[in-house]
Amino acid sequence: MLCLDVCTKWNSTYLMLDTTQNFERAFERFEEQDTNFRAELERGEGWPSVDDWANVRDLRDFLEHFYEVTLRISGTSYVTSNNFFDELSEIDILLRDAQLNSNIDFNVMAIKMKQKYDKYWGDIDKMNLLMFVACLLDPRQTLKYLEFALSEMSSSEKASEMLQKLKESLYELFDEYKPPLHSTCSQSSVPTHVSLGEPQQKMKRRMQDLYKKRELEICGEDKISELDKYLAEANEEFVEDFDILLWWKVNSPRFPTLSKMARDVLAIPVSTVASESAFSIGGRVLDQYRSSLTPKIVQALVCTQDWIRKSSSQEDIKKIEEQIQELDKIKNGLMQMENFWREEMDTNGEY
Repeated sequence: MLCLDVCTKWNSTYLMLDTTQNFERAFERFEEQDTNFRAELERGEGWPSVDDWANVRDLRDFLEHFYEVTLRISGTSYVTSNNFFDELSEIDILLRDAQLNSNIDFNVMAIKMKQKYDKYWGDIDKMNLLMFVACLLDPRQTLKYLEFALSEMSSSEKASEMLQKLKESLYELFDEYKPPLHSTCSQSSVPTHVSLGEPQQKMKRRMQDLYKKRELEICGEDKISELDKYLAEANEEFVEDFDILLWWKVNSPRFPTLSKMARDVLAIPVSTVASESAFSIGGRVLDQYRSSLTPKIVQALVCTQDWIRKSSSQEDIKKIEEQIQELDKIKNGLMQMENFWREEMDTNGEY
């Protein structure tokens, strides 16, 4: 089915072109069936030529990248903050390649888009550092990869300066999450009294804990921090279905402090779609009969609905929605009956 274009939404242009290109053969067949086909269309805007169909395919392929990027960034059921810099660098390369297109109209369009892109993302110094921190917290990416991507978007000198600034900010942020030394020692301390019946394995663990405590007292904290160990490790292979939250959950025993930092940073959504949908659903939670609900109750209702939809199957969700509809019908029936008796009381002066 043909999708109509909306002048304020470029993704509708992509959907329209994606559907339209499938009708190229239909235009040719229609001309064979109706001899007046071309004459009637030429009275208006004309009928699409071979060059027009080629432009449709080129523009469709070009806009497809932006459409897919929008879908990935606007996702709400997975982490998005670690993917934003990748998508940003991909768009930068795409626009630069489009400027070299032999088609003049396509070239002019790409130049205007690149100017708009540079207005917001042309200077890496103005970018939020948390975007790069989230990128480094993805175990599939490394400092070397980030340096390469920055050098592709800007000069090598500027990329080196940004990387040094990023390292300093990254270590400062890690220090904020790092527990104090006394708390680390208290966690590693063990009771000095050991019963005679304790197994040998517990004795070995006790000796190891005492040794770690002695090392902390003499040398202070470990010279190699969790962050250094993480940055020195080989990056994970790039796979599409990589679950970054599961990776940090599995590796949290190795990086307890860094995993807490990753949990907070990766929770930052790139897109505002999730918050906007929360405001949209508020109108269905707060109606004229439930306008006195407190903010905490509204938040609990919205969160519960989201959890039910996430954890339940489609059949369970359908049953729950049917039950809610039945309850709404009963509630509306009771309210109508109450309004009826109130009117009767106002008319007759009694129930």
